[in-house]
Amino acid sequence: AVVSTQSTGIAKHRKIHLFDIDIPGKFKFKESDTLSPGGSITTFQVNEFNVGLGICYDIRFPEQAHLMREQGAHVMIYPGAFNMTTGPVYFEVLNRARALDYQVFCASIAPATDHTATYTSWGHSLVCSPSGAVMDSAAHDEQV
Repeated sequence: AVVSTQSTGIAKHRKIHLFDIDIPGKFKFKESDTLSPGGSITTFQVNEFNVGLGICYDIRFPEQAHLMREQGAHVMIYPGAFNMTTGPVYFEVLNRARALDYQVFCASIAPATDHTATYTSWGHSLVCSPSGAVMDSAAHDEQV
């Protein structure tokens, strides 16, 4: 859920693309064992900005970003927690691609890496410009 500064609901989104992966000997994770996918594109207004919202693995699918852009999104945000296997390979390149492909600002936000957790997030966050350039980023540790 997206909540305003006045604590009122602005938007609600359910992740459309569930992440199932099995890399023998390395990593296995199946969101489809416990979750069911959403089926709606989510955009909402914040001041003068129209924002598109996806969750984590949704960034992998340009068709979803295309539909958010068609609904007027100027900014796309993808909160999520890429894992330690896929994060280093895909996280930055997918953010840069979505920003560049749709000429929007793209931001992905993740929790810091916690190696004691049952699921270890790669823990990176970043913001890309419409040209696909990384404007700012945060690595594994907590950062403001």
